[in-house]
Amino acid sequence: MVIVAGLSTIAPDILAQSGKSNSRSARNQEKMDAWHKDMAEFRARSAQDRLMNALTDSIASVQARAALQNQDFVLEADNVTTKNGSTVFVNSATNFISVKGNRAVVQISPSNFTSGPNGLGGVTVDGSIMSQKITQGKDGRIMLSMSVAGIGINAQVEIYMSPGSNRASATIYPNFNTNTIWLSGTIVPYENSRVIEGMSL
Repeated sequence: MVIVAGLSTIAPDILAQSGKSNSRSARNQEKMDAWHKDMAEFRARSAQDRLMNALTDSIASVQARAALQNQDFVLEADNVTTKNGSTVFVNSATNFISVKGNRAVVQISPSNFTSGPNGLGGVTVDGSIMSQKITQGKDGRIMLSMSVAGIGINAQVEIYMSPGSNRASATIYPNFNTNTIWLSGTIVPYENSRVIEGMSL
């Protein structure tokens, strides 16, 4: 009888512990289910974001190519490299190559702390496009080569744009010295650009 009485007092404790264990398991399962749901939603959002980014890049690429071919564009540079190999990250609003019809403007303003000849921490040169040629490689890359001449510039300018993007690089070869400059940035239609043009030489 004593044994039976002891078992009868232990049994409720075992059942209570079992119930708590089941409750914890249920809560853990709920947490896991919620985590799996959150991850599924995150992956779905990420896929949508990737798709939207791809569509945005595609549209920007098409617009940039059309603007380049129509000679109606601005290459807004975010970094500039000089002939000694030093690269400077710059403000794309004040560092650019713009082309509108047969007019080209090259502006390099690497400093935000000095006024410079153009009033924007650098130099702005304005010239006419004497000749230009557009070619496309087998890989889809477009190259625009143009000769620009003016009071402050006499140079050969080459712009390269990769397929599927509006990212581009440019090389400026001065005709009378070796101060070659490289720029890298994005090409946008002229009317969509927000660059600030300083005073030309």
